[in-house]
Amino acid sequence: MQILTVSQVNRFIKSLLEGEKRLNPLLVTGEISNFTDHYRSGHLYFSLKEEGALLKAVMFSGAARTLKFRPQEGMKIIARGRISLYEPSGQYQLYVEDMQPDGVGALAAAYQQLKDRLQEEGLFDIQQKRPLPRYPRKIGVVTSPTGAAVQDILQITARRWPVAEIVLFPVLVQGEEAPAQLINALRELNRERACDVIILGRGGGSLEDLWAFNNEELAREVFASEIPVVSAVGHETDFTICDFAADLRAPTPSAAAELCTPDLQEELERLASYWEYFGKEAANRLAVLRQSLDILTSGSPLGAPLAWLEQYKDALSAKQEALQDASKQLLEKAQSQLALRTAALDALSPLRVLHRGYAVVTRKGEETVKSVSQVTPGEVINVHVADGNFQAQVTETQTCRKGE
Repeated sequence: MQILTVSQVNRFIKSLLEGEKRLNPLLVTGEISNFTDHYRSGHLYFSLKEEGALLKAVMFSGAARTLKFRPQEGMKIIARGRISLYEPSGQYQLYVEDMQPDGVGALAAAYQQLKDRLQEEGLFDIQQKRPLPRYPRKIGVVTSPTGAAVQDILQITARRWPVAEIVLFPVLVQGEEAPAQLINALRELNRERACDVIILGRGGGSLEDLWAFNNEELAREVFASEIPVVSAVGHETDFTICDFAADLRAPTPSAAAELCTPDLQEELERLASYWEYFGKEAANRLAVLRQSLDILTSGSPLGAPLAWLEQYKDALSAKQEALQDASKQLLEKAQSQLALRTAALDALSPLRVLHRGYAVVTRKGEETVKSVSQVTPGEVINVHVADGNFQAQVTETQTCRKGE
């Protein structure tokens, strides 16, 4: 009997497993267990289980990147792959190349998973929704330039609110490149503040056709837009992630145009009704004021101002005379007091003293002589009298004792 190494045994078993056509490829259904997502490598490790049985499985990053949904613990799936053996551990396992949720499509599962996660984050909260401008001047339209959606929007806007300018941002609305173009359109319109409201949409289609509007990054861009966004994707029964993230969801692009624009004819009729209403109110108010004025003028001095003033004429004349008499008395009293004070000042005047025979004597520099000690014999002095002055010479000085 031949002796084999462990590696040889594992290699032989591996060749048997891989050579079995019934195992390569095959479809296996089961519930995901022990799920591990290696974010750095991108590989997925898990087990498929059912009651009483377990099968190890791995899905490498290249295949995992193509999944439309995110596998989760406890999810029942149908996996397509091949059975082989991992030689270092001697563990046989299922190498998964693709998988689908059992009972629901991959796109539907991915849609529901993303919707639940964004809703939990608050991206769909009604409190975050902003009102649309009532009278938009510019309406941004992000859609395919060749689709029927843009034509519907143009026609309805021209009919309802022709004063608005349509700012068309042409993009792809399906395919792998569509999400990036849609995101860029929203960013550019916001950066340039190019419009007052944005319509983001396209016509109807299958879930695959509308899948660009279920993109997570696009939904976050819609939520972050500073300009209100109306999502109008597909038909009335179609719902996308963008519908929930937008400020308003329209069932169709045509409905979006109607929601974003007022009806010009209705606005004109409303203005006409306002004009009529306020005109009547102003006329009624004016009539009330005129009636009040008539009442005031008929029973008050405003009706006969001269007669009303006549009753105060005599009283005014009496007060005028009394005021004149009081003024005259005050003036006479003031004049009398002025005369008395003038006489008192005149009596104290130095000139009055000189008229009584007195003189003022000064010496050098007009120094007033008040004492004999200020002059010396032989000195020339000035003598001021009432009618002039003259010079004199001191011949002798004599000091008087007090009391003499």
